[in-house]
Amino acid sequence: MTIGDFCVRNVVSTGRNATVSEAAALMRQHHVGNVVVVDDGPDGMIPVGIVTDRDIVIEVVAAGLDARSITVGELTQRPVATVREDTGYAETVRLMSANGVRRMPVVNAKGVLVGIIAADDILHQLVAPMVALSDLAVRGRHFEMQTRR
Repeated sequence: MTIGDFCVRNVVSTGRNATVSEAAALMRQHHVGNVVVVDDGPDGMIPVGIVTDRDIVIEVVAAGLDARSITVGELTQRPVATVREDTGYAETVRLMSANGVRRMPVVNAKGVLVGIIAADDILHQLVAPMVALSDLAVRGRHFEMQTRR
């Protein structure tokens, strides 16, 4: 299974000239905790950064800055870590850990934004099979009680 199989495809994004206030409004409107900052490329949107609700609180609000005068491009100072949609989840976890991030834009072979993956999404994918395994003993007893009366 690849990251492209279960990443979130409906990504909230904006250009680097959007204000922090506009990005916060997008987060509120879409009920998300991040906005992917993109540039227009020949084949689609190319991720160049990511701004999280935490970035806004730490870098803007706590510093007493005006969110209407700072752009998201100014907040995205380091290169964005991305993962290709054909990457496995173990490699994605390794990349997240190596880059110290909980969210990564997912891109296709041309580097075009196709989704986003969060640590919570991966955790859900890992836990679901474990829950099914833990139910085996109960289901086995239930099946046995139904068939051997």
